[in-house]
Amino acid sequence: MSSSAKRMDRALAPVQAPQQAEAVIYDEMFEANGEVRPAYAPLNAHVNKLSASELGDRQKTLERSFLLQGITFTVYGAGSSTERIIPTDLFPRIIDAPTWTKIEAGLKQRLLALNLFLADIYGAQKILMDGVVPRDLILGAPSFRREMIGLYVPHDSYANVCGSDLVRNETGEFMVLEDNLRVPSGVSYMLANRDASKRTFPEAFGAARVRPIENYPDLLLSTLKSMAGEWRSNPQVVVMTPGVYNSAYYEHAYLARLMGTPLVEGRDLVVHDNMVYMRTTRGLRRVDVIYRRVDDDFIDPLTFRRDTALGVAGLFNAYRAGSVVIANAPGTGVADDKAVYAYVPDIIRYYLDQDPILPNVETFLCREPASLKHVLANLDKLVVKAVGASGGYGMLIGPHATQAQRDEFAQKIKADPANYIAQPTLKLSTAPCVIEGQIEPRHVDLRPFILSGAKTVVTPGALTRVALTRGSLVVNSSQGGGSKDTWVLSEGDAGA
Repeated sequence: MSSSAKRMDRALAPVQAPQQAEAVIYDEMFEANGEVRPAYAPLNAHVNKLSASELGDRQKTLERSFLLQGITFTVYGAGSSTERIIPTDLFPRIIDAPTWTKIEAGLKQRLLALNLFLADIYGAQKILMDGVVPRDLILGAPSFRREMIGLYVPHDSYANVCGSDLVRNETGEFMVLEDNLRVPSGVSYMLANRDASKRTFPEAFGAARVRPIENYPDLLLSTLKSMAGEWRSNPQVVVMTPGVYNSAYYEHAYLARLMGTPLVEGRDLVVHDNMVYMRTTRGLRRVDVIYRRVDDDFIDPLTFRRDTALGVAGLFNAYRAGSVVIANAPGTGVADDKAVYAYVPDIIRYYLDQDPILPNVETFLCREPASLKHVLANLDKLVVKAVGASGGYGMLIGPHATQAQRDEFAQKIKADPANYIAQPTLKLSTAPCVIEGQIEPRHVDLRPFILSGAKTVVTPGALTRVALTRGSLVVNSSQGGGSKDTWVLSEGDAGA
């Protein structure tokens, strides 16, 4: 290990070296020879000056700050109180400028292709007629909304907010694990983590020349307004939430406050003559754009799920008439279906005539007999996911499961093979985290946020999600994971 790394060890508990079996895992901070990566040099120099107790105190201060601000999420089905602060690690993850340039280009390419795909399958369906994607996979998907066929969507931008999940393999290459196009969450934690890390490491933050993300709410508002800009010069935007019991309610309220837009529930809106209005103390006020944080089923009880009280009766008719924009558009979920994910490289080539900049993870579709046979024979080596599930639910991590659990899951796959896909167990990269007063490596992934309206913008930062349990690969907050800030460095920085 280098002298720089050794100084860090003396000031704090040492970063634990990977076990021999994990030697090929990519370490975000250290080279294979133990040298600190250039991007981390300013932070490393600063941390060397801190004692373990000082770092521990800063971690506790960060957690108290989150609690006082109400930065929470909800775990459904928890035995105790469901409201918790999201576990947050103060040690930022750092990405150098050249690496981010590739990520940014790859994400823009991917979202452009997915929006073209959505416009096609709800239009002429050429990609289905050409056999690039199986027709039955799309038309039979629960997230495919026939009500969207033939409807006009401004700029062909169905997914206005996208949060794609990336992982880094053993060579350091970023790969796309999945896309989130329905109601992706986590951006409020990205912003809160940034505020916390700037206060925790102000000197290192300044020295590292970190790109700002604080203008995300302005970019989001601009994106949403651009969707109605063709017919309204200053559109009225609202954020629609299911209510205070939703797991991401803090984020809904947080973004509405930062954008300066009303936060509404379905009961606050009314439709009259295919126009949407918001109830206010001064009477009804027209609404032009609804940034909805509710699932498709709960948008309009007259069109989708009839037993819900969360939606707005007649809202979809107003959307069909073109008098209001719903972002993200209903039906976008079909493009982030985990089975459709396997075809995204082909979708990119079909619409853009380009190879994907960011590769997919190898994926086996259990709906295909050969893949099903392979998956059932190798459950101890694979991660199996239900195609419509999210948040870490409905999945099996084969190497970490018991034989009884694998046998039980095998029966579920056999009963409904089209509902499952499988992927190799990935050796996720690790980043240093403060764990009970010591610095230890933990597995991480990356969720950048892409905005698409009149133009497409990738926020130069991301939510880094952390599997805080030693050896765990599950980063979802609903499954015991946490998060940390992500510093994207400017061109010409030490890591470029």
